[in-house]
Amino acid sequence: MKIIDAHLHFSDREGFKKTAREVAEVPYTAEGLKNEYKSVNVVAGIVMTSPGQEDSLTSSGKSRELMLEDGTLDNLFTCVGINPVDLSKDSKAELYLIEEKLNLPHATGIKLYPGYFPAYVTEAIYNPIYKLAKKYDVPVAIHSGDTSSTRGQLKYSHPLTLDELAVKYQEINFVICHMGDPWVLDAAELISKNRNVYADLSGFIAGNAHMVQKRIQTPLYLDHFRQAFIYSDRYDKLMFGTDWPIVPVAPYVDFIKAIIPEEHHGDVFFNNAKKLYPKLRSLLM
Repeated sequence: MKIIDAHLHFSDREGFKKTAREVAEVPYTAEGLKNEYKSVNVVAGIVMTSPGQEDSLTSSGKSRELMLEDGTLDNLFTCVGINPVDLSKDSKAELYLIEEKLNLPHATGIKLYPGYFPAYVTEAIYNPIYKLAKKYDVPVAIHSGDTSSTRGQLKYSHPLTLDELAVKYQEINFVICHMGDPWVLDAAELISKNRNVYADLSGFIAGNAHMVQKRIQTPLYLDHFRQAFIYSDRYDKLMFGTDWPIVPVAPYVDFIKAIIPEEHHGDVFFNNAKKLYPKLRSLLM
């Protein structure tokens, strides 16, 4: 079975290196990710880029947002990260840079980080971003649910804040990242109600292979997610993602297989992301 990882991180920031080393116990290198992907047949990954990170090109034509110390992978795409603080300081210059990034060959979406930034997704500061999403026909992935930082503010990242957005912008597809965990039932209602709302299943677990196995063996924990999936009954709108490097890839594949009925594995692990993200439609035929 081919797999698309619809949500990972590939930034050279120290925080990701520390998480890989101390939480997931994975090698945070391009070679490390390549080996993890190869072990379970992940054929492409979508990197949620860090807002405000410089995105100049290397001499080989690769984006620096897709470079770790030992290089990159050819099968990585990006959702362009948005920083509302930078937008408020100099919107014209920031929008120019964002549009430049959207024109890069690997850019296939936009990523917002409410909760990490104190702004609701319905605030006017984001209006030009939604215009760009419509112009380039790309989905907008939105962080939802818990934040990895204790400084995050959850009132901004609750999935119900997306409902007004989805109704206002019917022509744009939105992705609830992490399915809004722990509010997965609220997220299930959104993807059931709104034609243009999807969810990725990344980030449900932060830990090593032992931690993942422990979760798989805890029925009550699995039922937390199964209830939401059964409620929405929209397996055509769910996408596998890891949130790497917070968890090793192969064990997390096993975890998602444990909570998604087998007859829907093809859609959740591959077909849905290929259909939703524009650059993947042609490159992964």
